[in-house]
Amino acid sequence: MMKKIFVLFDFLLWVSCVAVGIQLSSCTSSSPSVYYIDPVNGNDANSGRSVEEAWQSLEKVKNLSLTPGEQLLLKRGVTFNGELEICGKGTAAEPIVIASYGDEKLSKPCIVGNDTSLYAARIFNSEYLIMRDLEIVNTGKQPLPKRTGLKIECKDYGIAHNIRIDGLTIRDVNGSYVKQLGGGSGIYIVNEGEQVKSCFDSLVIENCHILRCARNAMIWSGYHDRRNWYPSKHTVVRGNLIEEVPGDGIVPIGCDSTLIEYNVMRNCPDVLPMTEAAAGFWPWSCDNTTIQFNHVSGHKAPWDAQAYDCDYNCRNTVIQYNYSHDNYGGLALVCDSGNERTYSLGNQHSSVRYNISIGDGIRPKLTRQGMFSPSIHIAGRVEDTRIERNIIHANAKPGKDIDRSMIVSDNWDGYAVRTTFSQNIFYAAEPSLFDLTQSTDNVFEGNWYLGTYTSLPNDPAQANEQECSAAILSESRHTDTARKKGGIFCRQNQGDCAARPCSRSRLRFAWAWLCRRRHLCRSVRRSASR
Repeated sequence: MMKKIFVLFDFLLWVSCVAVGIQLSSCTSSSPSVYYIDPVNGNDANSGRSVEEAWQSLEKVKNLSLTPGEQLLLKRGVTFNGELEICGKGTAAEPIVIASYGDEKLSKPCIVGNDTSLYAARIFNSEYLIMRDLEIVNTGKQPLPKRTGLKIECKDYGIAHNIRIDGLTIRDVNGSYVKQLGGGSGIYIVNEGEQVKSCFDSLVIENCHILRCARNAMIWSGYHDRRNWYPSKHTVVRGNLIEEVPGDGIVPIGCDSTLIEYNVMRNCPDVLPMTEAAAGFWPWSCDNTTIQFNHVSGHKAPWDAQAYDCDYNCRNTVIQYNYSHDNYGGLALVCDSGNERTYSLGNQHSSVRYNISIGDGIRPKLTRQGMFSPSIHIAGRVEDTRIERNIIHANAKPGKDIDRSMIVSDNWDGYAVRTTFSQNIFYAAEPSLFDLTQSTDNVFEGNWYLGTYTSLPNDPAQANEQECSAAILSESRHTDTARKKGGIFCRQNQGDCAARPCSRSRLRFAWAWLCRRRHLCRSVRRSASR
């Protein structure tokens, strides 16, 4: 009998424990919090955890540490004054979300920085986080060096994983036009730390519209010294539209394995001081960067102003399947200083291929280099560069003093070594030249030289079907014709190019069309169809 009593007691005790466990589990498995901010109807004394209990100001967020799966939602159709400070650690399964709520027919929530704000929004020491569908403005009463719209910062943290910026509008950032003073930007990405080296892994910036930001659109600040190199990895910058930005477009610094694709930069105002240099999309102190399927036009920086660039201390950069037109500078710059070797590996193994340039190199005024604007500029001790299978159509220049060089390879504390120019189509509407200065080991193989030249390189395998080639290029003399025939744009938007350039197949078709139109040399046709 006693044995049965003890068995019954054990059973009841087990049931009680299970019941308590279930109760505790139900208490700890509550859904992640969703916080709401409404500057019109909210109140900072509220809980912030429902639309009816929304906070009023961005100040309530400054001390908020977001946890996996939590959301911070800003009301659509209204303006938020101040600075949005975000700090949180999500997970791959439960990322943190910063977004909007309310009637989707209304405008995005607009964050307007204070008069002295260096940023209107900041993401600090966070990971597994998504920020989307917001508008950010940071104008102030006067320009401020280093002012930005959105600052993404990782400091003494370690590796910040998987931050995604999607569909933001960032506009009217009033920074400095002078790079040495700190410039300014739409988005500023910073990774640093003395106690703990820090970087980003899988940062994605896509589908954003960056408008009227001084000086730059997106720029990084990271470990650029090769003696202390700790790169951010697997960065993707995709499908962004950059307009009316006078300086640099997209500049990763201290990064590895960056992909920059399907971005448009256009209508750059001519407002930079005469000593300023800038270009479209280019890496600095980076490895394994790919820049592809982009479109840059109307860049008007006083110095450089190329659409694309492989710059200082970069290795294994690929610039391919891009389109450029009507820039003050040419299609591309490849450069590196020959002096600063203690913290640089130099520029090595750059590839510029399958790109289309129409009507670039139209710099109309004197700068430090005069009206210098070659279609391709190679400067300094760059090594093992390949320029291949590009179409460069140099239209007639608008002024007699504008540089008409097709290729210039010149000095920056040294000269280029081992540069190969292969199977390109060069067309010069006016007398042009190839100026290789003191660069060495230049190889030209199987290129077309159409139009008029005052000098040509030694190219034993150059195409000789001048008559057929001239017929092809006569159909593409004007940018509009080339756009239509080559299928450069996927669609039209109110008479102007769409924000997203075309697919790989369309760009390949544009290249192949020019080569195939009059049955040009088979080798080039095969290259274009790979």
